Amino acid sequence: MKTTDAPIIVEAIFEHSIERVWNAITQVKEMRIWFFDNIPAFEPKVGFKTMFNVSTKDRDFLHIWEIIQVIPKQKIVYHWAYEGYKGNAFVTFELVEQNFQTKLILTNLVIEDFPDDIPDFEWKSCQAGWNYFIKNSLATHLNT
Repeated sequence: MKTTDAPIIVEAIFEHSIERVWNAITQVKEMRIWFFDNIPAFEPKVGFKTMFNVSTKDRDFLHIWEIIQVIPKQKIVYHWAYEGYKGNAFVTFELVEQNFQTKLILTNLVIEDFPDDIPDFEWKSCQAGWNYFIKNSLATHLNT
């Protein structure tokens, strides 16, 4: 992913309250169910930092997250990077009440280019990943 790429935007509407969706995206016990099962800790507070590893068959990706903005039950923004790889992004989860439902808008905006030679960092791969997490994994979690 490059700074010249369009941001990845994934939208989904859930038949749940904003409070329910907010809890799913900010409470570590819930995040471990639908997002990454090895998140060691998470707090929806500006300045909170966490790190955890995600292994693929080819590589390890040590995720580094820092929360840079929080508007409770409306928006949370992460600074997202990986140890040992160039590249940085802002990932925003925004919630909007819409006809007694909750619309989630996920935006992944690259602020420093990621490596060209790693398929996991390609725009299409990241888009597919976010679509899976939001439209499949989170949706399934909310409906159980």
